[in-house]
Amino acid sequence: MTSRRPAITVSVIGVLAVVLYATLGAVQILVLNPLAAVPGKSIAEIRAGMSEAGEVIDTGMVLGIFGLGVLIALGVAALAIKDAAPARLTVLLYCAVLVMGAPAYFIASFGPGMSLADAYGISGGDYSPWARPLYVASLFALGTAITLAVTFAWSPRPAASAPAPAKRT
Repeated sequence: MTSRRPAITVSVIGVLAVVLYATLGAVQILVLNPLAAVPGKSIAEIRAGMSEAGEVIDTGMVLGIFGLGVLIALGVAALAIKDAAPARLTVLLYCAVLVMGAPAYFIASFGPGMSLADAYGISGGDYSPWARPLYVASLFALGTAITLAVTFAWSPRPAASAPAPAKRT
């Protein structure tokens, strides 16, 4: 029986990495970027100003997008542990989840950025530098995933065993 310990260890680290990514992404969109985009105002004042302009930041959508990433990470953990997946394969799967964090961040931040832009007459881009670590993490995960995929492709495969001869009656 194959040990599940490598899959458990990598899964715990992978889920924590995805939760950290999702948390930073949500805080960046919901707090840090609005504060940087409208300096000198509190988050409550920014939201009040947005409300007066008929704009809102859809917190549920932001949390839903990042929550989906966490659910995917938990699903990867469940499958990797159940199947006692090798550590390299489990790392590769978590890297894929983290790579998809960059497009998820962009999608989650687009509406709130546009709402800020419409309410305050600014551009809808990131004003806070805290989106950069997210993009760097996704880029690092992409490089790691590519490296792991190449090592899998170059790894020797175990020889297939010949089928047992048929019994004659």
